[in-house]
Amino acid sequence: MSESNKPTPLENLVRSGDVQTEAVAITPYIFMSRDISNAYLVTTSDGDVVVNTGMPDGAERSVALFKPHRTGPVKYIVLTQSHADHFGGVPEFMEAGTKVIGGPGYLEARDDMLGLQAFFGPRTFKLWGAALKRDTPPRPIPAVTPDIFVPESGMSFEVGDRRFELIHAPEGETVDNILVWLPKEKVVFTGNTFGPVWLSMPFLNTLRGDKPRLVRTYLKSLAKVRDLGAEILITGHGDPIVGKDKIREDLDRMEAAVTYVRDYTLDGMKAGKDVNQLVREFQFPGNVAIGDFHGKASWAVRSIWQEYSGWFHYEDGTTALYGVPRSSVHADIAELAGGAGALAARARAHVDGGRPLEALHLLDIALGAEPANADALMVKKAASQALLEASGGGNLSETMWLRSEIAEIDAKLAGN
Repeated sequence: MSESNKPTPLENLVRSGDVQTEAVAITPYIFMSRDISNAYLVTTSDGDVVVNTGMPDGAERSVALFKPHRTGPVKYIVLTQSHADHFGGVPEFMEAGTKVIGGPGYLEARDDMLGLQAFFGPRTFKLWGAALKRDTPPRPIPAVTPDIFVPESGMSFEVGDRRFELIHAPEGETVDNILVWLPKEKVVFTGNTFGPVWLSMPFLNTLRGDKPRLVRTYLKSLAKVRDLGAEILITGHGDPIVGKDKIREDLDRMEAAVTYVRDYTLDGMKAGKDVNQLVREFQFPGNVAIGDFHGKASWAVRSIWQEYSGWFHYEDGTTALYGVPRSSVHADIAELAGGAGALAARARAHVDGGRPLEALHLLDIALGAEPANADALMVKKAASQALLEASGGGNLSETMWLRSEIAEIDAKLAGN
């Protein structure tokens, strides 16, 4: 199996619950059920608290895994953010008297995402459909409304012998993101404050689409977590990070990496470089790099550029001010070039010369003029495969995008 066909690290994380038969005991009072985003049970001397519930499809399994460890009724369900993989299983966990807690801005963020599913759904499926494929249709996403909303200043509550402090730490993934801090136990639940994979570059603006996450806000939220001095840090995905020194070291590494990308981008803007040049030239110093498993540092350059400069890039010129895209003249360019076949032949030379991206620019024109041109489709497949092999299959979004592109080309070539 080539590297590009192996499951990405993030694929392995989100599917790890498929074979789980027992809850993972993180401590004698905290238990984990693996899901697309994990669910956690925190037991106390007077009932239980659940932190996140996973998706609807995994919730029944999570409830069963937690059952042997339960010590009383579920008093609270705390949702660290308004994405469905955190709140989707709430109905399965609800009991008489259970209160659901969400962060500031939860309703607006939830409604924006669910209300735009006609837009986001197909985009999400292209990137995640193969990774999350099941034998049965997915259960519908419930529109969970919390009973209690955390103010931006934070709040706390006690259940039995445990105190829970809820701290607003926005824009790791959502504006309503909260931390769950157990001060006596020195345990913090961060949800997806740091994205789905620990020690990796934040996805400041996902390929799926979502509100941009501001780099300055991400760094402020990171500092809030570091200041807690946690001895166990529990994320939305994967295993906990254990040890005060280890947590501090990892947070320092992430801060250094993200700060480097921000400063590189702003310095480049001041030097008069355009965004594509900065993306193309970006490299981490060897002692600063962190993972590119979901977001990528080079994509963060583009997101930070837009955060500071806005949507209009002067190098795009006047046409960017209006609603007539460059694709409107693809047929003219193809005709002048001798047709889609001639463009495909030139694109093939680029692929053979190790320039698949230049090839794709030409193929966009060729297929814009003749969408079913077999020669152009075959060269586009070759260019996409070259990019997939070069990627190494480490980044889920890049890998899934390219795999989906190849699958769509195959379907078109087969006449489907």
